[in-house]
Amino acid sequence: MLKYISKRIIYLIPVLIGIVFLVFTIMYFSPGDPAKLILGDRAPEEQVAALRHELGLDLPYYQQLFNYIKNAIHGDFGNSYQLRMPVWDIIKLRFPLTLQLTTFTMLIAVLIGVPVGILSAVKQYSVIDAFSVIFALLMASIPAFWLGMLLMLLFSLNLGWLPSSGYEGVKWLILPSITLGFINCATIMRMTRSSMLEVLGTDYIRTARAKGVQERGVIVAHALRNAALPVITAISLQIGPMLGGAVVTETVFAYPGMGRLAVQAINNRDFTVVQAFVVVMAVIIVSINLITDLIYTVVDPRIKLK
Repeated sequence: MLKYISKRIIYLIPVLIGIVFLVFTIMYFSPGDPAKLILGDRAPEEQVAALRHELGLDLPYYQQLFNYIKNAIHGDFGNSYQLRMPVWDIIKLRFPLTLQLTTFTMLIAVLIGVPVGILSAVKQYSVIDAFSVIFALLMASIPAFWLGMLLMLLFSLNLGWLPSSGYEGVKWLILPSITLGFINCATIMRMTRSSMLEVLGTDYIRTARAKGVQERGVIVAHALRNAALPVITAISLQIGPMLGGAVVTETVFAYPGMGRLAVQAINNRDFTVVQAFVVVMAVIIVSINLITDLIYTVVDPRIKLK
């Protein structure tokens, strides 16, 4: 297993370098001058030129790219043009909040999507099945910002039960987590249902029932375990949409996480923050993919890591 993990990490290095190259190139050729952003449009050209030289913005493209990759390898993403502090320090402040939001969102999505998907497959063509299918299609169709505003209108403005924006504790996580959780549970629910239906129609399930195995044992010990791999894949694939949805949801609820930081950085042309955000998200996603592969071997011993 250690050999496999080492091999995957080595394979990830060129992927991350490619992502850094792509993001840096896009930011480099984007309109806007960070020096003028810092000093203002009315600043004398001499001051702008001096600041560009201080920040290394007057260097050729290839030299700036080389310096950025070299510094990024050591965890140095430069300083924020807008906040005037190291980008890594900003990420260390904002990332734990996004991690909390993603964790609560994942719990909601899994705790709703998997059980309802199983129940829908076991009770196929029933009222429960019809309701779950309609709910999944509805959640997959609703934009996250619209659902967030509806929840804010109901629970914050009308009922006054929950705070509408900001962050001062766990209570402020409820509405954003429900918004993202409901949106992302739709895919998990549909994948669980389809995977369970496929397994429940196999011969070994009929054999287990013919031998007198209790229905709960058939569902949990036989059907669910063999249907787990597609469900695990669906759950892992939702990490990306959750992080992407956090950009919108955090903006709607004024939640001070990485997503809102990225939106503010884009609006302010704070290129160093945008670059660091994309790189950190890429590292998280490729790490989740590696962890998912390791989970496969635990769930299904027939899968061997090479």
